[in-house]
Amino acid sequence: MEQIPITKEGYAALKKELEKLKTIDRPENIKAIEVARAHGDLSENAEYHAAKERQSFLEGRIGEIGYKIGSAKIIDPSTVSKDSIRFASRVLVENLDSQEEIEYMIVGPDEADIKKGKISVSSPLGSALIGKQPGDEAIVMAPGGKRIYEIIDIL
Repeated sequence: MEQIPITKEGYAALKKELEKLKTIDRPENIKAIEVARAHGDLSENAEYHAAKERQSFLEGRIGEIGYKIGSAKIIDPSTVSKDSIRFASRVLVENLDSQEEIEYMIVGPDEADIKKGKISVSSPLGSALIGKQPGDEAIVMAPGGKRIYEIIDIL
């Protein structure tokens, strides 16, 4: 089984989402299906079909999160080596075009949140940074064109 790297916070967020899906969302959806069934003819019952679609989505998400939790390899950012950029590294980079310094943390796709400075290891910038050291440059082909970042520090 493939291990999926995730931070402790990301793991806790997945567990919380799974718990909500199982204890709140799924029971609410079951009630919605029951109510819609009570309206009669199911073949033309839009409420019933919407509730069944929602049920399918919920069960799929529950299965997906269950797989991710079962495959998770929790990485503690405080134990990550600072000799090169890796998963869970915090880095300070400079966009050489704008001269702007930005701090990022490299996380898994489920944890990425650019507003919080968390970028996915599989994003163009995240994958360009992996393995780099302070002083190195990372070239990223972004939708707006080529961007070059200099790695200032691994924090």
